[in-house]
Amino acid sequence: MRREEVIKDLRERFKEEIIDFFDKSPKRVYIEIKPEAILKVSDYIFKSLSARFNIASGVDTRYHVEILYHFIFEDINLLISLRVKLDKKKLEIDSLIPIFEAANWIEREIHELLGINFKGHPDLRRLLLSDDWPEGIHPLRCDYKEWDEKAIRDRGV
Repeated sequence: MRREEVIKDLRERFKEEIIDFFDKSPKRVYIEIKPEAILKVSDYIFKSLSARFNIASGVDTRYHVEILYHFIFEDINLLISLRVKLDKKKLEIDSLIPIFEAANWIEREIHELLGINFKGHPDLRRLLLSDDWPEGIHPLRCDYKEWDEKAIRDRGV
């Protein structure tokens, strides 16, 4: 498929799930979707369109916590990022592990550092933080407060 065909297909197929669409550049597209559509849209992009899952990233903003799921179409040099915004009062979303195992470690990292619960993830144990790190304290959250008086840190971990 060509770039235009991929974009047209996604816009038409998921018109009910898409909240916003930003065609940033010839190589980059952002598609904001409803959080409950993450499995449906990711499954289609990965399995039907044969895109490769590259990585996910998360950020705590003033009003919500955002996750970007980055998929690359190598043959047409296109990166599509699915954006979901989660309400800070309910930080959970479906895990992508049922679709591809590659989501395992990045979901663990985002869970640990931002406090997002990935529903259906088989193993959300710690990946980066030390064993003595307190539960419920997430170092990449805007409301993070240093918990160890002896620690010398610039920010977070």
